[in-house]
Amino acid sequence: MAAAAELQGKYQKLAQEYSKLRAQNQVLKKGVVDEQANSASLKEQLKMKDQSLRKLQQEMDSLTFRNQQLAKRVELLQDELALSEARGKKNKKSAESSSQLSQEQKSVFSEDLQKKIEENERLHILFFEADEQHKRLEAELRTRLEVLETDAAQHQAVVDSLTRKYTDTIEKLQNDKAKLEIKSQTLEREAKDCRLRTEECQQQLKNLQAALGSRLEESLCIINEKVPFNDTRSNRYNALNVPLHNRRYQLKLRDLAGQALAFVQELVTALLNFHTYTEQKVQIFPIDSATDTISPLNQKFSQYLHENASYVRPLEEGMLHLFESITEDTVTVLETAVKVKAFSEHLASYLCFLRKILPYQLKSLEEECESSLCTAALRARNMELHRDMKRLTAVFEKLHTYVSLLALPSTKPEGLLRTNYNLVFTNIAASLHGFHDILKDISKHYSQKATLEQDVPTATQKLITTNDCILSSVVALTNGVGKIASFFSNNLDHFTASLSYGPKGGTEFISPLSAECMLQYKKKAVAYMKNLKKPCTDSVPYEEALANRRVLLSSTESREGLAQQVQQSLEKIAKLEQEKEHWMLEAQLAKIKLEKENQKLKNSLSGHLTETTQERSVLPNVAEQKKEMTEKSLKEPIKSTSLIGMLTITTDNEKAPDVESREDLIKNHYMARIAELTSHLQLADSKSVHFHAECRALAKRLSLAEKSKESLTEELKLASQNISRLQDELMTTKRSYEDQLSMMSDHLCSMNETLTKQREEIDTLKMTSKGNSKKNKNR
Repeated sequence: MAAAAELQGKYQKLAQEYSKLRAQNQVLKKGVVDEQANSASLKEQLKMKDQSLRKLQQEMDSLTFRNQQLAKRVELLQDELALSEARGKKNKKSAESSSQLSQEQKSVFSEDLQKKIEENERLHILFFEADEQHKRLEAELRTRLEVLETDAAQHQAVVDSLTRKYTDTIEKLQNDKAKLEIKSQTLEREAKDCRLRTEECQQQLKNLQAALGSRLEESLCIINEKVPFNDTRSNRYNALNVPLHNRRYQLKLRDLAGQALAFVQELVTALLNFHTYTEQKVQIFPIDSATDTISPLNQKFSQYLHENASYVRPLEEGMLHLFESITEDTVTVLETAVKVKAFSEHLASYLCFLRKILPYQLKSLEEECESSLCTAALRARNMELHRDMKRLTAVFEKLHTYVSLLALPSTKPEGLLRTNYNLVFTNIAASLHGFHDILKDISKHYSQKATLEQDVPTATQKLITTNDCILSSVVALTNGVGKIASFFSNNLDHFTASLSYGPKGGTEFISPLSAECMLQYKKKAVAYMKNLKKPCTDSVPYEEALANRRVLLSSTESREGLAQQVQQSLEKIAKLEQEKEHWMLEAQLAKIKLEKENQKLKNSLSGHLTETTQERSVLPNVAEQKKEMTEKSLKEPIKSTSLIGMLTITTDNEKAPDVESREDLIKNHYMARIAELTSHLQLADSKSVHFHAECRALAKRLSLAEKSKESLTEELKLASQNISRLQDELMTTKRSYEDQLSMMSDHLCSMNETLTKQREEIDTLKMTSKGNSKKNKNR
């Protein structure tokens, strides 16, 4: 399919190129014929001119000959005159008689001479003019002949290149024809395979239809019994359904919002610069505030212009909030785009600022026109700016109305119908282009005004720099608005398509409240999907799970016995804790007693040290007696019982035992007993935790079984839908293959016809080009 489409595209391109070359060839043919006709006519004219030149040369030769004769005759007449004058002096008398005759002859000769001189001058002039005209014509004809020769050579080169191209195209078309025949054969084979497959699929379809019919009846019964109502039938309930999430649209929309934010930031900086520099201009021209006080009107105007940042900056903030509200996870339509309302409010505040400063700006321009420094040309430029400022405010009013209309679906959906979205977007694009045109006019008029103000005698360097700054800000403003206008018009289709989709089966959101509820449902659905995507914990092996299940089933039967065991263990734990606290107190008391005994021993030892050396000799005997007594006492053990257990003490009947040995024995016994009790407590804790874990596992298994049941029902529905879809696709693919085969056969026939026609035309072109080349060579 893709290869056939590519070949069809290639042939269409080749056909278009061939038609273009054919049209060019016809034009070149006409040009060659016209040039040949012109060259023939010019050659005829050349022959005529040569003939006329020869005639003129003959006339010139005859005239020069006649002129030479006349000159000789004049010389003879002059000689005769000189002779007659000489003779006249000698014989005056004879001359008087013949004077009348000589005078008459003189007058006749002089008249004849004068006529000949005039005729000679006229002939000289005619000869010079004819010679100049001949030279001019000869130069023109030579240049024209050279141009025609170069044109003929160029045309011949074009004809040769066209013949080469035609031969190349014929070879390419023949190769493509061979490839297409091979592809047609392969497609026929594929078509046979597809027919066999379609027969098999039809057989499978019949079996599936029979199986699915029974399942469909069962599922319809289940749906009628279980499903209470269909929420897609009513628009109010359908508006609460989450629409299909198109991530590509959201990413594209976020990208477009980012571009729009950058353009708005440029626009905001340009507007801030424009307002601040106009404030500086008002302070400088026509009266400088540093040297003289400016008018109260200009003071008020500059005071208002000083507040421009508080009105212009919120536009950038509003666009930033709108960009931040468009994320990958949300559904961005006009009903959910709540931040458009805030942006329209900021635009309305800026429009109020423009309306507030407009009368002051117009009056300031009029006051500038009334000043003595203002010339007629500067006055005309000021009046043009006067009109431009009115148009600028009007364009901002238009933009505000359309943006406020876009903010209506998120607040009052009945104020703007969905069918009018496209109209609103197109009007915004048109008003942006109008805004761009107005700014072009403003920049043009400001540049003219700045050049005129530089010629004013009182113009300072400060005025020139401020004018340059205003011009740069206006140019930046026009560029920014041009970018915004082109950006909006280029992405107009995307805006109308992406900002107006809704839930499946419905046409629109009923209200902003329903859109907000839909977004909440979407968040819940996303959280649910994230929980589903979390990795499951390591499961218990199947055999172990079966063994645990048997144990669990047996343990569930004796649940009451387990509960009693847990209660008993809890009671034991409580008693043990009480005993633990009691023996802790006993241990503290024993420690106190031990400290007291130690103090007594220290006091007795200090008393023994003060005795005399005589008593020292007696001490060993006493020590030996004490040792014997302790040995006897150790040999006679005494047992004492308590709540904890048996405590064995070796002591005399009336005398106290050794303190250290008794304390160690008590301590060791208590420690052993405490360790024993803690081990019992840990066992009880582990058993209770194990029972609790088993109960939780059972509850989880129950919930998982229910979920698997639901998923299986959903899979059954999906399978039925897929089977119906596959049936439709099979039918469509079968039809498309048959259509493509017919189209390919028709296309091959048309290609053969075009190839034959092209060959015939190329042969005719070759013949005509050969004939033209022969004619040119002969000429």
